[in-house]
Amino acid sequence: MMTLYDYWRSSAAYRVRIALNLKGIAYERVPVDLRLGEQGKQAHLSRQPQGLVPALQISDDECLTQSLAILEWLEEEHPDPALLPKDATMRARTRSLMNQIAADIHPLNNLRVLKYLVNDLGLSEEKKTQWYHHWIGVGFSALEKQLGDGPYCMEDKLTYADVCLIPQVYNAYRFEAPMAAFPKIRAVYEHCLTLSAFSEAAPEE
Repeated sequence: MMTLYDYWRSSAAYRVRIALNLKGIAYERVPVDLRLGEQGKQAHLSRQPQGLVPALQISDDECLTQSLAILEWLEEEHPDPALLPKDATMRARTRSLMNQIAADIHPLNNLRVLKYLVNDLGLSEEKKTQWYHHWIGVGFSALEKQLGDGPYCMEDKLTYADVCLIPQVYNAYRFEAPMAAFPKIRAVYEHCLTLSAFSEAAPEE
């Protein structure tokens, strides 16, 4: 059985939990408490040299890191159900949405960045929240324009774009970011949470 080293509120780990559920893959969860600094201890660094989560142990001598790389590996090794479109153009569009979320929006608002803003640069909690809301607004404004009217990011096809979006929206709500201007994003979020693979991967579960 695979072992997922994760933190319950990590967007990156949340993505992998959703993907594993959608693929129907059984796995064991081992928590790495980012608040307590467990990611910086040697036991975890031996698995993930960056000191980040998630890390997916797939065999005794192989541990995968970086959520998007893990998603791609899952698609190649466990292709059913497919979470990337067969059409090359649609696949590229899906990956574009994935990267907008995971590589553009998320890095500006993850835990270590927010902690640095407060602990090292001296920003107040109010200014930290302002930073978060600003970058969520910038990212979601662009993303909203690219979504159609279907229940998923790629219209009627559930893909990895949804797997990446839902954790980011969860965190946006947690930080009380204004969401009224993003009806399509909210609709995708609300629909996906009706699916057990998403709801069972939620941080509170």
